[in-house]
Amino acid sequence: MTEAARAAILDEVRFDEGRNARAKIGFVLIPNEQTIEEDMLKYMPPGVGAYFSRAPMPRDITSDSLAQLKQSLAAAAGRILPDDGLDVVTLGCTSGTVAVGEAVACSELEKGAKGAVASTLAGAVRKALAAMGAAKIVLGSPYVPELNARMVRYLEDAGFEVLRAHGMGLNYDTEMIRVSPEYLMDYARAIDHPEADTVLLSCGALRSIDVIDRIEQALGKPAICSNQAMLWDVLRLAGVQDRLEGLGRLLREH
Repeated sequence: MTEAARAAILDEVRFDEGRNARAKIGFVLIPNEQTIEEDMLKYMPPGVGAYFSRAPMPRDITSDSLAQLKQSLAAAAGRILPDDGLDVVTLGCTSGTVAVGEAVACSELEKGAKGAVASTLAGAVRKALAAMGAAKIVLGSPYVPELNARMVRYLEDAGFEVLRAHGMGLNYDTEMIRVSPEYLMDYARAIDHPEADTVLLSCGALRSIDVIDRIEQALGKPAICSNQAMLWDVLRLAGVQDRLEGLGRLLREH
């Protein structure tokens, strides 16, 4: 290499669009969450960046502990790419959304991530069910009875009829993340109802997205799970319209 060629290279850095040219999406998670981050990184389309922060709360998963997220959502959102900005920011906790309140959670996220479109995991589930034309649903979750009942009320307030609801009674994320995907296949069959048009598996900690397509095929009806709905929601809010295979009808058709 000549000195002139070397100088030309060193004097002018070349840039491309980087890894997140299509969209930058921020996720605020709870402290012990161990499923969402891997799911989002695994299934996010090329050119879309996923970035994460955590909001403090007590270890046990109850309405009271989850409600404490409100105090730190803005700060947690503000820690995600503070100098570059996000296109979309979301609260990655279904039951946390219900405990804090969907509108309140979005307002707090917007305070921290100025200019970003804010959403929540429970909101994503609500929008996904509507997109699929769901009316009569069954709900399965890892929640304790009190949290499961609050999720039922949230869904009913959104206009869905909940024909059956079952919670596994688990108290901690460290338990929820270990529920086997193969068990979730059997679980979906066990909670199904002949009059239900859609099966919902709630909670971002469950590894439901790994088997949601198989659940749909086995039951012969649409199935929605939290992380599938959240992936769909943040992508569409960011203007990314990619149809993704293997993750159920929601991401394949809507």
